[in-house]
Amino acid sequence: MPEGDTVFLSCHRLHRALAGEVVVRGEFRHPRLAEVDVTGRTVREVRPVGKHLLVRFEGGWTLHSHLRMEGAWHLYPPGARWRRPAHQVRAVLTVARCSAVGFELHELRWIRTADEGELVGHLGPDLLAEGWDAASHAEAVRRLTADPAREVGAALLDQAVLAGLGNIYRTEVCFLLRRAPSTPVAEIDADRAVLLSRRLLLRNAWHPEQSTTGDPRRDARHWVYGRRHCLRCGGPVTRDAPPGDRITYHCPHCQP
Repeated sequence: MPEGDTVFLSCHRLHRALAGEVVVRGEFRHPRLAEVDVTGRTVREVRPVGKHLLVRFEGGWTLHSHLRMEGAWHLYPPGARWRRPAHQVRAVLTVARCSAVGFELHELRWIRTADEGELVGHLGPDLLAEGWDAASHAEAVRRLTADPAREVGAALLDQAVLAGLGNIYRTEVCFLLRRAPSTPVAEIDADRAVLLSRRLLLRNAWHPEQSTTGDPRRDARHWVYGRRHCLRCGGPVTRDAPPGDRITYHCPHCQP
């Protein structure tokens, strides 16, 4: 599933291409939106909320999508050939200068902008929100520490706690905290965990490469995620697959 920075960058590109433009062709290949017609509507803005992507139109309507594992939005100049097969297309928004094509968008909804809270109101503070402030940080810490016995790896991945973290970042935040993902929240520095989570997402928000180490080289971008050996100490990385959870990685030496 894409991380919050991936959705953020996708929204930025869509906003730059669509905001203020009139849709000259709108097509939805999704049963929930079979009767929706956006042709002639003006796109007001495109904004992310955690891992949710919101295309807001003038007149008070929003197209909501969630990329999940396979979803993606592509931008194409007029007449360009799509890079993915047509049977994967779920949405097409064409304006004068380009087309935004949504592939494998299993979650696609057309709702009133005033009702967006029904879809994203349960989310915790958005780590990439423009209006992030001390109150946002305090609320994130409060939610993270609400269940002291909960494993920190599970808490960081919970979008109702912090919106935007995926498996890569929760793994690397645990590494930088020097704690295994199974460590109870009560035993970590929750304030630092929130700071690290936001810092890592911000570091990668404006480019597609995700480096948590600060090194852009492919074999040095992550400390333990997806690795067999720890980038810091060289020791073997342990991989765990808790029931109902994604694979976690940690270094037993660096994360006691």
